[in-house]
This record gives sequence, structure tokens and C-alpha cells, in this order.
Amino acid sequence: MTDSPQFYRWKDFRCAYTVHASSNPVSETPALVLVHPIGVGLSGIFWQRFIEAWLVSHPNCVIYNPDLLGCGASDMPSVAYYTVDWANQLKYFIENVVKRQVILVVQGALFPIAIKMLSSESKCNLIKGLVLSTPPAWRIITKPAKPIQQKLLWNLLFNSPVGLGKLFYSYARRRQFIESFSVRQLFANAEKVDSKWLDSLVEGAKDDQSRYAVFSFLAGFWLEDYTSAISEIKQPTLIVFGKQTSSISQKSSKETLQERKNSYLKHLPQAQISIIQGRNVLPVESTYDFVRVASDFLQQYNC
Repeated sequence: MTDSPQFYRWKDFRCAYTVHASSNPVSETPALVLVHPIGVGLSGIFWQRFIEAWLVSHPNCVIYNPDLLGCGASDMPSVAYYTVDWANQLKYFIENVVKRQVILVVQGALFPIAIKMLSSESKCNLIKGLVLSTPPAWRIITKPAKPIQQKLLWNLLFNSPVGLGKLFYSYARRRQFIESFSVRQLFANAEKVDSKWLDSLVEGAKDDQSRYAVFSFLAGFWLEDYTSAISEIKQPTLIVFGKQTSSISQKSSKETLQERKNSYLKHLPQAQISIIQGRNVLPVESTYDFVRVASDFLQQYNC
């Protein structure tokens, strides 16, 4: 197992990833490719606890943990990022670096990346299955954003010529704010918001350039109506929710966990749903439970 980043070129950018495996990986077994969330200080480091726990119980597995463009050790151009950009980056990564069948393990609102990678216009045929940790509320993932609102947010706040975005990011990356936000929005158990979590986010947010990926997410450049595309997914899919799963967006505050489950099962009838302890960052807060249900699911498909 190694934390030393490796690099590949996608378009004109240098993109980072790490590979984690035991001494005897099995080449016939699909590799795991992890898709980290977007947020202040977040990158592939999000998956550290999951990787450690997974390799203990799956010593023959290989895990690829890429940093999305704008995050971690990957290049951070000063641009607006769209879901299709990250989807194309990961499609290239899987087809040209991994070069084998994979299981995508996706955190939260990055589910649209997997949707784009499985869509007819840019389909990645090496994706054998999906494990989704707390995908977005159904009312969020099926409601397109308003382009005018996106542009106003981006131009007047996030990419403001007077530096409003930079000031906002300086505030948002303070340890106190990250801790408060984690307790209020991400974790069910405040005691799980430990120094390991906070230190990694504070360190990851030190580079001012990391703000562009975060701002792109906050501006809603990932929001579309994905209803039809979700219904076209044929791969075996596990959806894992926490018992205290909530939505950060106020637009979906009235959607109960049962309603969210029913909506996903209606449009993804082949999917399975597991409920475990925790809230919105299950691979971090409830690592061993998340590993257990993902492992049980993949064993059904010899993965």
C-alpha cells in the first residue's frame, strides 16, 4: 500500500492518483476506482480510512484512488468545472491507466460523474458495477439548475474581480468552520469529527487554487435532470444510506429517507439499498459497516 502519488496526462493537465494493493493482487478481479467528493480540502485523501479497512478484508484487491482535476495533487486550472469534465477525465484514466474492469465507488453528489460515464455519448465499457454512498436527494438530482443563476453566482461571487470568492474561501477553510460544518451537515456523531479528518481538510485547502473546484460545485454546474440517464444504468448498483442521512440543500429538506429510497428503487429497479449507522460521509464515519455491506454486495457478482 502506498500513498505516493503517480501521474498521467489528460489533455494538457497533470492528474494524480495513488494505487493501493497487497503483495498478491489478483488481476482477474475488478479493481476499485474511488470517486471522492468535492468540498473544502477534499481530494482522494477522503478515502484513506476506507482503503485501509478494505485491504485488510480483501488482500487480493487493487484500489485506484484518483484526484479529480482541481483537487489534491492534480493540476488546478482557474476554470469552471462541469460534471462532464470530471467524467471524461476518469473515463480516460480507467481506459488508459487502469486498463481493466472496475467497480466505481462514489461518494455523495459525485454520482452524476458515474451517470455521465455510463451515458450513451461517452460510455465507459469497463465499469462492471457501482457502489454509491449517500447519493443526492432525488429532488436535487432530477432538477436542472438555472444557467442565469449559475453565471451570476460564478461571476459576481466565486470568480469576482474584486476578490469576493477568495475572501469567502479564506473563511470557509478555517479549521473552526470546517469542524462546525462537519458536525452540522456531515456526521451523525460529533465525536467522529476528529483531528485526522480536520487536519486532512485544512491541509488540502491550503492552495488557493483548490477553490475553483469547490466554487464550481457550489454554483451548481453539476445540476441537471438525470432521471432518464439513471434509468438507463444496467450495472449492478448498491446504494448505501445512513440512518441519519440528510440533505445539505434546503430544497430537499422535506424528503424523508424512505422517500429517497423509493425514488431510487423506482428508477433503478436492479439496485440494492443498505442502511447503516451514520449520516452523509459513511466511508469516513462508519467505515467498517460501509466496507461490510459493499463487500457482501460485490460477492454476489463475484467481484
